[in-house]
Amino acid sequence: MTDQPTPLEDAPTDPTTSKPRRRLLKLLRRSDTPMDVYQLADTTGLHITTIRFHLDLLTKAGQVTVQKTPRTTPGRPRTVYTAHSEEAPPDGYRPLAALLAANLGPTPHTRRRRAEKAGRDWASTLILATSNSSPDETAHRIVDLFAEMNFDPELADPAPGTGEREIRLRACPYRDVAREHPEVVCAIHLGLLQGALTQLGAPPTTVRLVPFVKPHLCLVYLTPGVSSVAPSTTTTTKA
Repeated sequence: MTDQPTPLEDAPTDPTTSKPRRRLLKLLRRSDTPMDVYQLADTTGLHITTIRFHLDLLTKAGQVTVQKTPRTTPGRPRTVYTAHSEEAPPDGYRPLAALLAANLGPTPHTRRRRAEKAGRDWASTLILATSNSSPDETAHRIVDLFAEMNFDPELADPAPGTGEREIRLRACPYRDVAREHPEVVCAIHLGLLQGALTQLGAPPTTVRLVPFVKPHLCLVYLTPGVSSVAPSTTTTTKA
């Protein structure tokens, strides 16, 4: 194992400026269970001392939580780590966002419709219009877009037979408000997906957004050439 820490690595005020720490955060976010230093060392190839050094900085920065869990065999409790799924928003962010979401329209249906349109309009400001993007190019461009927005996306391999692509979103920056007003926040992101497909000139594609399949996981599905839709979470683009 390699990559022993040096004093210079402790200099940045933002702990995520370090590539090893970004990698550790990603591994912790994508794990369904807490991980210990030995699991992280095996996965990354970093020395255990290096792992502990980076985890200590991430813990001090409030991005990682450390806890003790009992062992099933004799010995000291096992020390495990979990990542905070998102940074704490600025003071006032949550009540302001919730207020705006609640007043986007008088009914959930109206709020959802307006939010989807806002998402589509947003996409036109974020993505240059192109034409004839392949399904694979489209999926990777959408992953890049959501990575820039700090959703920690992960693209799965195409499903055999259908070519459907699954994108796992593990770190929604708007999770608190999305839980209270999914008809607005999730609808904006669905509209953003719709608009992205249009801007990228994608072939006919059904896009589905399934929020909160786990407390910190939402799923996007891109299915080429399908015409059926589900009203609340799914839409289809046409060439």
